[in-house]
Amino acid sequence: MVIFCRMFFCLFTILVLLPSASHADWINLSGAENARNIAEIYVETDRVRIQLEVFVDDLMIFEELIPESFFSEPLPGRPSLAKRQQIFAQRILQVVTDQGEKLPVNFALVEPRIRVERPSPFAGMISPYTRRPIPGPPADKRVLYAELIYPFEGKPKSLTFIPPQGDNGLPKSSIGFICNHQGVTVVDFRILSKGSTLHLDWDDPWYSEFDKKPLRRKIGTGMRTFLYIEPFEVRNEILVRVKAMMNWIDFDLRGDAYIELDEFNRIREQIGQFFMERENLRIDGQRLKPILDKTAFVESSLQRSRFIETPEQVPLNSAMVGVIVTYLTDGIPQEVTTTWELFSERVQKVTARMTDPAGPFPYDLTPDDNVLKWTNYLKTYTIPTVQKINVADQHRGVPVPLVSLVCTVLLLPIIWSALRRKKHGDSVKALFGLIGLLLIGALVLIPVFQVPVGGSARASQFSAEDGREILNSLMKNVYRAFDFRDEEDVYDKLAISISGDLLADLYLQQRKSLVVEQAGGAQAKVEEVAVEDVVVSKSTRRDGALDLRAQWTALGQVGHWGHIHSRQNHYDAIVTIKPVAGAWKIIDLELLEEKRLF
Repeated sequence: MVIFCRMFFCLFTILVLLPSASHADWINLSGAENARNIAEIYVETDRVRIQLEVFVDDLMIFEELIPESFFSEPLPGRPSLAKRQQIFAQRILQVVTDQGEKLPVNFALVEPRIRVERPSPFAGMISPYTRRPIPGPPADKRVLYAELIYPFEGKPKSLTFIPPQGDNGLPKSSIGFICNHQGVTVVDFRILSKGSTLHLDWDDPWYSEFDKKPLRRKIGTGMRTFLYIEPFEVRNEILVRVKAMMNWIDFDLRGDAYIELDEFNRIREQIGQFFMERENLRIDGQRLKPILDKTAFVESSLQRSRFIETPEQVPLNSAMVGVIVTYLTDGIPQEVTTTWELFSERVQKVTARMTDPAGPFPYDLTPDDNVLKWTNYLKTYTIPTVQKINVADQHRGVPVPLVSLVCTVLLLPIIWSALRRKKHGDSVKALFGLIGLLLIGALVLIPVFQVPVGGSARASQFSAEDGREILNSLMKNVYRAFDFRDEEDVYDKLAISISGDLLADLYLQQRKSLVVEQAGGAQAKVEEVAVEDVVVSKSTRRDGALDLRAQWTALGQVGHWGHIHSRQNHYDAIVTIKPVAGAWKIIDLELLEEKRLF
């Protein structure tokens, strides 16, 4: 016990001196990436390699890992390195083959580090799977990092991973783990509990899987198809494994492990052309012109996807290519159908999803049920439009009651005529009746038929709420304009709310600000605009205009491969508006701050 205490104290001192650091990883809903201990398991051709992070408070569970060099003097009675490795492989973190052999271990590297940061914005929320709070990472970031090598011969049919266990057979501490077989992620972060057995498919590691259902990967055969039905466009996205496509395409690869750098572009182009030649999508029974929007290698997981833009060496076992085919439409169609014909001995089910403004609809395609059909059930959906924001009468300048004024003007000659007639003794009864009618008309008609005079809007006529409503409508128009695909259409729609001088600059700036990098540079479509504070004042730069000092947020989303990528920006700006041909237009914009919220 004294030895253990001295060991703990020495290691604690070393860890205290470590600087802080952070690295990004992907988001996971299970909370396993925040477990006290982390094991990244890699099954290779002749070994199992484990990168282990041991939480500082759990050092005694893994005490065999601690090197002699960590202590200022030898500890009496402590086993040798060879003996500690034997104990570790037999009792602590075990890797057992299907023949019952416990693989030996070699401590390739052991050193104190700071825990790798694995972002988990859902920490603290209730998990939809466990109904319990999703844990956050330990506050203490100190870990003992170890790289462990478990060599083996031949190709075992399975490997069982057993964490440190107590006398009751339960794990002594929580270990979050991921597992990778020859470049294929078999499972993302989960909790390693008791013995977890991985069945190995050496012909195609994509089909390697754990025996426990919660540890099985849910992305199936590696063939997926997605339909996105949006205003003015239908998008068919197809995500396939290169290895699965070898049933239909001869890629003539030099090796069987990697797609090499000089093969990168040729492979993706072959797959893109293959699907364009077999394109069979129908929109309202018609074949519209398909547009090959993008063909790219895609790194995909349960939590995210990203395009690999620059050619690089890609592991063949996990290489996936995405093909995006777009069809331009007028509004929203009533029916969209496509037939999937690529099935093989191993590909007997293809994951599909249809997404429209109401949400996603998952579907599984099989050889006996291979038609993906979307029907328009959007009974209350209204396609967002871009409309003129007309200037209200009360904002058109000084209101003048035109009819009342005409009545008043007519009174003058009639009164003069009545006075002359009376002076000469003529009857003026009819004229006095007319004068009475005009007087009543002049008074009664003051509130109606008012015509603004002066042309320029006045800040004194505007409340903060007036400014907020007008700016909110204008901004929605601007963002909706970018829902159109053709640049001429975008410019035409922008011109409804923006003056010509500002069109080009705002077009380019907005295209850039709503790009979503994770979606391969796709343009997010703004789903929500929220104008916050607005202060209205007379413009100091433009005659007859108003300056609106305002803050607003814009939430944009774009869907790819079944994932929804969101982008929300916050803006602080001075927006200058002016009536042009009876409608409000933005004639100038000074952006004070643009901040990405997520």
